[in-house]
Amino acid sequence: MKKILLMFIAACYVLISCDSDLTIPDPNRLSRESYWKTEQDAINGVNAVYSTLHRGAISRWMPFYYIVRSDEGWSTSPATDIVNNMDQFVVTDYNYGNAYGIWGDLYTGIFRANQVIYYVPDMEISEEIKNRTEGEAYFMRAFFYYNLVSLWGNVPVLIDPSTPEDKPFTTPMAEVWRLIELDLGMAIDKLPAQYSSENLGRATKGAAQTLLAKALMQQHKYDEALTPLRWMVEGEGAGIYDLVDNYRDNFLITTENNRESVFEWQFAINPTEFTDDDAATPNHNYGTSLAQFFGPSGIGWSDGEARRWPIWEMMEETTTTGDRDPRIAASFLYDSTDVGGPEQTMIYGQTFASRYGTNNNRVWFRKFQNDHWKNEEGYRSPNNWRFLRYADVLLMYAECLNEEGQTTQAYQYVDRVRQRAGLAALSTAKPGLSQAAFLEQLKHERVTELSGEGHRWNDLARWGDLGPDLASRDAGFANFEVGKDEILPIPTAEIDLNPNLTQHDAWK
Repeated sequence: MKKILLMFIAACYVLISCDSDLTIPDPNRLSRESYWKTEQDAINGVNAVYSTLHRGAISRWMPFYYIVRSDEGWSTSPATDIVNNMDQFVVTDYNYGNAYGIWGDLYTGIFRANQVIYYVPDMEISEEIKNRTEGEAYFMRAFFYYNLVSLWGNVPVLIDPSTPEDKPFTTPMAEVWRLIELDLGMAIDKLPAQYSSENLGRATKGAAQTLLAKALMQQHKYDEALTPLRWMVEGEGAGIYDLVDNYRDNFLITTENNRESVFEWQFAINPTEFTDDDAATPNHNYGTSLAQFFGPSGIGWSDGEARRWPIWEMMEETTTTGDRDPRIAASFLYDSTDVGGPEQTMIYGQTFASRYGTNNNRVWFRKFQNDHWKNEEGYRSPNNWRFLRYADVLLMYAECLNEEGQTTQAYQYVDRVRQRAGLAALSTAKPGLSQAAFLEQLKHERVTELSGEGHRWNDLARWGDLGPDLASRDAGFANFEVGKDEILPIPTAEIDLNPNLTQHDAWK
C-alpha cells in the first residue's frame, strides 16, 4: 500500500540541489546532467515530488489554515501565534513562520515537479513510465498551485527548473487558475485510471479529474466542472470508485486506499526509527505530526479543536431506524462520542469522564487520529490524509448540476451520500427544493459528510460566505475584514528578496 514511501526520502535529496557556480563538478554529488538517465531516475524524481507532502509545514500546518481558520475549528493553544494567525484573523507578522513554511514547502514541491516535467520528456525510457511520471508531476504541480492560490491569491508562477537568480513577477489569480487547469488537463491525458497494488497512492486520472473540478468550481465555472465530474460519476470513474459501506473505514489505517479514495497523502511508520518524538532525524517525515497537534488534551497538544455546532448540525436528523447519525462518532471526540455520554465515551483508553469530567464541552476532530489502534499520539502518525473522497465528488456533482439548473437530476447523488449514513433519501425527505434551497441543503450535507477534512474554507470562499456573519458560531470571525482576510499576505521576506513581487493591496 505504501511501498512508494520507501523511495521518497532518498529521491528527495537528489532533487533539491541547484546549479553551482563552480566549474569543477563534485564527483560525489549527482548533477542534473548526470541524473536523468534511467526509468528509475524518473520514478525516483516523481517520488521526491510526493515526498514534499511529508514536510512539516504542509502536513502539519496547512490543514490548520483550512480547518482551524474556518468556522468548524478553532484554537485554545497557549501558543498565541497559532491563535492569532490561524484562528482570530490577527496577522501582524507577514513572515509568520508557520505560514511562511507552507509557502516555502509548496514552492519546494513545485521546484521538484518542474524538474520532472522539464527533463523526463527527453529521456530514452518507455513511453509508459514517461507518460506516468510526467502526469504525476503535472498533477502534483497543480496541487501545489491550488493551495498557493487558495491561501495567497496572486502568487509568482514558475514552470521551469528555477535558479537562485530567478525573480518571477506576481501572477494574477486568474492566470494561476489557468495554469492549474492546463496542468490537470495534461495529467488527465497522461495518467492511468488505476494502478497495480504496489503503486497504490499515486495520482490517477480520477484524482486529476476531481482536482480539476475543484479548481473550476472555485472559479464558479460550474458548467465546465461538469465534464470531469461526469467522467467520475457517469463515465469510466463510476466503474472504479464507489462509497464504502462503513463511513468510518475512510479514516482507519486498516482501510486506506479503498474504493472511495480518490487521492490520499501516503504516510507510514519508518521501520528503522524507534522514536516518536519531535527530534529531527533523516527519515522523520515518513509520518505526519498533525495527529499530535490535533490530539485531545492530555494525549496531544490540542492546538486545533472542533467547534460544537457541526455536531448540532448532524443531530438535526436521525437515521431511518431512529438512531443518531453515525458520522458524529466517526468525526468527533467529545463528551458524547458514545451515545451513552461521558461515562461511556472512550478517549484513548479512558472514559471522557475520567479524563475531563462530565461538564467539559471541548470537541476534537477524530478522523485522522489514531485512537482506533493505540492509546497515544506522536509526531509520526502513519494515518493517511484522505484529500479527495468519492463522497465529495458526488456532492460536487450535485452542486454543479444545481448551479446549472438541473436540481431534479442532482438529488440522486446527494441521496447516495445520505443513505450510506442511514439517513432518508433527500428526494424523500425534502422533494421539490428550489435551486437556492437545494444549495442551502448542500451546505448542510457538506458539513455533515466532510467536517474536519480540509474543504470547509474553500467551500465558504466559493459560496461567498466568508465574513463577520460567521462570528455567531465562530467568534474569531468578528475580526474578519471582507476584501482582505480571504487571503494571506505574501511574506515580506520574499518581497525583500524579489522586487518583482507585489504585495496584495489590502495587505499593504
